[in-house]
Amino acid sequence: MNSTTVRNLLVRGMLAGLAAGLLALVVAYLLGEPNVDKAISFEDAHAHEHEMEVVSRSLQSTAGLATGVLVYGVAFGGIAALAYCFALGRVGRFSPRATALLLSGCALLAVYVVPFLKYPANPPSVGDPDTIGKRTTLYFLMMVLSVLLAVAATILGKRLQPGLGTWWATMAAVAAFAVVVGLAYQFLPAINEVPRDFPATLLWRFRISALAVQLVLWGGFGLLFGELADRQLNPRPAKAPAGRTVPAAH
Repeated sequence: MNSTTVRNLLVRGMLAGLAAGLLALVVAYLLGEPNVDKAISFEDAHAHEHEMEVVSRSLQSTAGLATGVLVYGVAFGGIAALAYCFALGRVGRFSPRATALLLSGCALLAVYVVPFLKYPANPPSVGDPDTIGKRTTLYFLMMVLSVLLAVAATILGKRLQPGLGTWWATMAAVAAFAVVVGLAYQFLPAINEVPRDFPATLLWRFRISALAVQLVLWGGFGLLFGELADRQLNPRPAKAPAGRTVPAAH
């Protein structure tokens, strides 16, 4: 794959990330923000002292939310596009569209779902402010470990394929990934800072909405980027102008 193709796919990946980010923004605003507002109301009702807002809540839920989601979409879209250039043709005989969907699904699993299952997202008023540094470090450690394990599992599956075949090599790689992730879950410290009187339903809805945002983001990216990549890698033949007939061969 030459540098021009890589550059074109990178641009398309960023554009697909931006478009997927817009879809995720709608989900975040409609599903996530109402739960954030309820969590903030809970925090205000139980706080002894009220701190002055540096940034207004209305700005956070509109411009702030849009900036965060869209920048995230563009950045990860570009990174995913570069990973796509490396993975295309190396992970199996998949079409450009199928490779994009496979890549986005693996990214969703490794970058978000695996860390989420160990350290799920929490709304405002959940968590000790004094431990935010520790919680952030543990989350990113779990995310980096998950990505590295996903890469290692892919390499393992490719090496086992000649001897075991595609199906059993894939199963062995998935099993190895699951076992090591399970060990990481056991050895990394757990964090449970949810207040006893915090509504369980609100916590559940917030976490489901956070997961829904990521599903829409990565699912939308896989579909959009797959179509753009397919058009780049498999250009359609130009159509003859209307009314012009092609002479028959003799």
